[in-house]
Amino acid sequence: MHEAIVEVHIPGELLQFGIHPQAIQQHLVEWLVLSLFKDERVSSGKAAKLLGISRMEFLDLLRRRGIAYLDYSPDEIAEEIEAMQRLEIELKP
Repeated sequence: MHEAIVEVHIPGELLQFGIHPQAIQQHLVEWLVLSLFKDERVSSGKAAKLLGISRMEFLDLLRRRGIAYLDYSPDEIAEEIEAMQRLEIELKP
């Protein structure tokens, strides 16, 4: 993977919490990838690849961070429920 160096300035007080520079880098990369995913600029598969984890691990990360994987509008939810109900009726003998 191609890497770029970006300089980030953080308040020195953050280091008092025992956060090491490598951990700061990891948190920033994770935040950026999650932001790109939430803005629908990358897929879950691409996001996982950028973080060096599996897609299932990425979905678990979303869950732990309280980020919805599926972001349906109320109308879309109603349509999905209606479609499931139609399927249920068709599948009954």
